[in-house]
Amino acid sequence: MRQSQLFTKTRKEVPADEAAKNAQLLIRAGYVHKVMAGVYAYTPLGLRVLEKIKQIVREEMNAVGGQELIMTSLQPKEVWEGTGRWSEETVDVWFKTKLQDDTELGLAWSHEEAIVSMMAQYVNSYKDLPISVYQFQTKLRNELRAKSGIMRGREFVMKDMYSLHATKEDMDQYYDTVIEAYKRIYERLGIGMDTFVTFASGGAFTKFSHEFQTLCDAGEDILYISDDKTVAVNEEVLDDATKEIGVSKEALSPTKTAEVGNIFKFGTEKGEQMNVTFKDADGEEKPIYLASYGVGITRVMGVLAEKFGDEKGLVWPEAVAPYKIHLVGLNLEDTEVKDWAEGVYSSLKDAGIEVLFDDRVEARAGEKFGDSDLLGLPYRVVVSKKGKENGQFEVVTRATGEVRQLSEEELFADFTN
Repeated sequence: MRQSQLFTKTRKEVPADEAAKNAQLLIRAGYVHKVMAGVYAYTPLGLRVLEKIKQIVREEMNAVGGQELIMTSLQPKEVWEGTGRWSEETVDVWFKTKLQDDTELGLAWSHEEAIVSMMAQYVNSYKDLPISVYQFQTKLRNELRAKSGIMRGREFVMKDMYSLHATKEDMDQYYDTVIEAYKRIYERLGIGMDTFVTFASGGAFTKFSHEFQTLCDAGEDILYISDDKTVAVNEEVLDDATKEIGVSKEALSPTKTAEVGNIFKFGTEKGEQMNVTFKDADGEEKPIYLASYGVGITRVMGVLAEKFGDEKGLVWPEAVAPYKIHLVGLNLEDTEVKDWAEGVYSSLKDAGIEVLFDDRVEARAGEKFGDSDLLGLPYRVVVSKKGKENGQFEVVTRATGEVRQLSEEELFADFTN
């Protein structure tokens, strides 16, 4: 991609109405556009990051037997009334609307009831179970607070997966399998060492849940962690949870974290409430078992921006960066240098390497380097008149600041192996 063709432009000023570091950096670098508090549009750069995150999640969900689908955001009132989650007294984040005939609808904040309602058409026997389905979808939640940038939005992209089972044992086994899949996801995203499986409140879902919490100074949660990092409890359920698992509160230390995932076991509750059953091996009608598994895709993007961003700008882990290399062309008014830079750009692309080429002729070197730091791609490769004379490229690793001088042969060997 040529930087001159990007419709977005970098900004020096920090948005006056945005306090969150992640949103400040993402807006300045041109990854997101703020529409209103808690509502953001994602530009081509931002979308590439989201798609990289989604692909990692997709691969791990497919690996545990998940089948991808997509549900509608329009939710019939009666489906949710049956479980008591239509009322604002139970769930206070609903956005609701009406059809022209005054039929009341909800705009999906979650999909447990919707999935169970749909699956009632496909599950008749224990032979039809287990089933695991997931989607990537925009959720709408009327959050009271939306001050943490894309880490807490009123509109956000989420991966939600739902598994249906014939027995508690099967549900428990699959639930543990998904926990391991989630650990792999966060490891691949570069935050595995700082992410904990956490005992937490189920909120509007169930009494207790498991959250995946990542150490983050900008996080909204307080996590209590044991010294050996084997026990983590959210502060909001500290007393109840420590009693439940038999751990002393004094053995846990508090730290700030951000939630990046949340999973629940509903058991037979939804099946019983909605009268969704299956025939077991003896022909007896039994309620299905349900579990739910969420990853906030846009929230993860915000956490990565918060954790790895520095005073110069964003610092993307290689697995989710929109491009691997930022090819920065200097002295492009010189025809020979320009032709050389164009040749390097074409060769890198032909080698299957994702490259953003700063081909702007009028921009000064300092401006280009500042923009490169702000954009946060893993590697900056500088093409210049001096470099051409020496037959070398300056290669800067964004995360460490390491600077190397590589020949063209060394450059391609380094990035194609």
